Amino acid sequence: MPTVQSGWKKNDGIAVLCPEEHLRGIFLPSHARFVNGAEETCPFRMTSTQISQDMRYMKLALALAKKGKGKVSPNPMVGCVIVNNGEVVGKGHHEFFGGPHAEVNALREAGDKAGGSTLYVTLEPCNHFGKTPPCTDAIIKAGVSRVVAAVRDPNPKMKGRGLERLKRKSIEVSEGILAEEARRVNSSYFKMRRYRGRKVIIKFAMSIDGKIATRTGDSKWISSNTSREYVHRLRTDVDAVIVGANTALRDDPGLTSHGMGRNPVRIVIDPRLKVPLNRRVFDGTAPTIVFHSSTNTKGKLTALRKRRILAVRLHQRNDKIKFQDIIARLNDYSIFKVLIEGGGETIASVLEAGVVTDILVFISPKIIGGKSAITPVEGLGVAEVKNALQLLDTNVRKIGTDFLLHARVARPKQEGRG
Repeated sequence: MPTVQSGWKKNDGIAVLCPEEHLRGIFLPSHARFVNGAEETCPFRMTSTQISQDMRYMKLALALAKKGKGKVSPNPMVGCVIVNNGEVVGKGHHEFFGGPHAEVNALREAGDKAGGSTLYVTLEPCNHFGKTPPCTDAIIKAGVSRVVAAVRDPNPKMKGRGLERLKRKSIEVSEGILAEEARRVNSSYFKMRRYRGRKVIIKFAMSIDGKIATRTGDSKWISSNTSREYVHRLRTDVDAVIVGANTALRDDPGLTSHGMGRNPVRIVIDPRLKVPLNRRVFDGTAPTIVFHSSTNTKGKLTALRKRRILAVRLHQRNDKIKFQDIIARLNDYSIFKVLIEGGGETIASVLEAGVVTDILVFISPKIIGGKSAITPVEGLGVAEVKNALQLLDTNVRKIGTDFLLHARVARPKQEGRG
């Protein structure tokens, strides 16, 4: 059985592709590298049988990863297999957004049999606190001897840090097994991490006299069917859709793509957790996050967790959860492209926070009237026109019977500052 015998020497944790033809595209244990012309013997002898076994178990991990399709976005789909003495003792995958990672689920199934095992995972184990604790902690605690990762996580917080930590704990690490297939499984995630910058888009529909609802709160429907279908398609292109508690209570929106494509993560800003569980945003058809600031709601939080809804507590400032804090937390969750579909108060808050990049306004040829009818941007507003928020690069086009205005948002001017 051929082994890797020449051209390798220690290199302090740097992993490179093996040049041997029968191992083409495979990373060896990451403290070895090829040096042209060297006659040294590789300190790790990986036989073709070992490579074949690694590929077999990684294929199983990739099949498990695909079970998360449509349930974990914008997070990556990840699968994990744990093998001890040639026996699969644990399997797991990332089942839903905000839930335990694949490694944790597999370790739970393996139990004590994880000690001395080899853990196969389709993406580098996380090494930071996000929605869940670091997977590296669980792997180390379980006594795993070897970790085989298909690819490194492109998340800037990772980029090899998880694998490096495992190596510092004397866990053998190999990477690159079926790397291309692993990247294909999560092609959207890798593309997003490579190209996507932050985008916060405000969307609302209003009558030609600037109302988003009547004086009684009725808003169905101001925009045309064509405009609403456009929004359903738009939701497939964003990571998340945000509404406030009042919109969730009054309109009971589903916030899905209505079959047009993948669903975004649904986000409800509900400081007091007043939105009941029978609202459509909690129906389980798409991942959901609730941002709140409550401290005495253990029963409600338990009920949300049972429905696989992620509840995130953020501190209030001046009786409001700041949008800067919400956007920062979403970026931690790999959510970068956000659509705001809230009411007038939510839109006012996000504009005041200065985080909006784009605005989409559907203008319907209807007149609603009424001084108490709801307008798109509530809040206090500016005292003088010179301090009004400026829109840039405006573009208007017709959609069905409506008009769609798209513009970039300039940074807001702050009153009282030179």
